[in-house]
Amino acid sequence: MRRDDLLTQIEQKRTEMIFTAAKYGLCSVPALKRSQELDRLLNQYSQYTLKSKLQTATSFL
Repeated sequence: MRRDDLLTQIEQKRTEMIFTAAKYGLCSVPALKRSQELDRLLNQYSQYTLKSKLQTATSFL
């Protein structure tokens, strides 16, 4: 998955989570589900950026 696609998905999921929490409450099952989905996307992004940094660092060796 491309970086821009991942960032778009993160923003969409964040918006979904905010609206869901506003409608059902922060501790509701739907809000928690969206939060977990957002966490997964953020973890993917973190791994993606870490790999990119490692590849850049090793290319200088």
